[in-house]
Amino acid sequence: MPLNIPQTNQKKVIIIGAGFGGLQLAQSLAGDSDFQVVLIDKNNYHQFQPLFYQVATAGLEPSAISFPLRLAFHNHPNVHVRVASVTKIMTESNTIETDLGELQYDYLVMAIGADTNFFGNKNIQEKALPMKSVGEALGLRNRLLENFEKALVSDNQEDRVGLMNVVVVGGGPTGVEVSGTLAEMKIHVLPKDYPELDFDLMQIHIIESGAELLGPMSKNAQIKSKEYLEQLGVNVRLSTRVTDFDGKYVYINDGTTIRTNNLVWAAGVKANTIEGINPEVLVRGGRMKVNRYNQVEGYENIFALGDVAFMTEDKYPNGHPQVAQPAIQQGKLLAKNLRKLIRGNTLTEFFYKDLGSMATVGRNLAVVDLPFWRFQGFFAWLTWMFVHLIAIVGVKNRLLIFINWLWNYVTYDQSLRLIIRAKSPKS
Repeated sequence: MPLNIPQTNQKKVIIIGAGFGGLQLAQSLAGDSDFQVVLIDKNNYHQFQPLFYQVATAGLEPSAISFPLRLAFHNHPNVHVRVASVTKIMTESNTIETDLGELQYDYLVMAIGADTNFFGNKNIQEKALPMKSVGEALGLRNRLLENFEKALVSDNQEDRVGLMNVVVVGGGPTGVEVSGTLAEMKIHVLPKDYPELDFDLMQIHIIESGAELLGPMSKNAQIKSKEYLEQLGVNVRLSTRVTDFDGKYVYINDGTTIRTNNLVWAAGVKANTIEGINPEVLVRGGRMKVNRYNQVEGYENIFALGDVAFMTEDKYPNGHPQVAQPAIQQGKLLAKNLRKLIRGNTLTEFFYKDLGSMATVGRNLAVVDLPFWRFQGFFAWLTWMFVHLIAIVGVKNRLLIFINWLWNYVTYDQSLRLIIRAKSPKS
């Protein structure tokens, strides 16, 4: 059998991607005797993207924000998890091609998420540090810590400054959160680890091409986040664009440069794609045009969820925000619509319910925009922590994160500053 999936009379739903949308759909269909669900992902775990930055800054271990996929489907024999890469979709024969073999589907769901957008700059792509996976977050942590070790033994002042300085590009939640965390580490943690280094030399910059931080959020959130970062000593540069990076200097569009070996790139995303989908359905950022039932334009049995789906509503003429909630809500509704589809019932249109947005800047500092209330400061910080704890998959992960956060708060320290390099066994 291709990929060793048993043959049944159930409708076969193949879900590519175990992010927020794909996992939600699979969980919603788990135990439904009408469907055989095949969940395919390159990893055998679900990743909680909103906390990647805490892995990158040594606040959390990767395992705390990752959840084994198979554990989510114990006692659900209709769900089959396969770790594979999908290389092509043959829409004429309703077949997908993977690196493990081919598999036919009745319904195909693309939930493949988005990757870092470097806007065509090859130097930045090769030398900057992105943060769109647990692996990349761990790589960023290793690089920063390795550079502090190098700074410790460098006898050249300029090199030492370059190894310590950090430039973060992108003023969205990820950029703001990683900048604030690094600034707090500079104040409370790193001087104790490296007493021989002069941390007055270390500069943290956040560069945003727009006129404000946290563009989609309220004016108060934008103003407060900038104030909070500046209180922590971060250099905030708005309406500024990075044009190049050679590994030692960041080049700015106003002709200036910043000496740093550490460029963290959080400046944009582009949807992942798979060969076989008609390129005419792709719009800006590589997203696929879908109708209000998440059906990809031109296909009756292919659907797209979350970051890769471009769906317009009156309130969202440019598509939904590429965050977790649209994907989760679309996954829930698609499960209901698939049931209606096989019974010949009328499908339900998707309406996005905006539950709000939030970002944390540092200890006791956060901004929260809820549909009915906007607030900042300590209570916003508590709200941010509570919402993220509830959203994490797995009781054990929630407990681990809570203990880490409590320890960090009481001791002003993170205990996870480990440089862990992967080593593959010789074949």
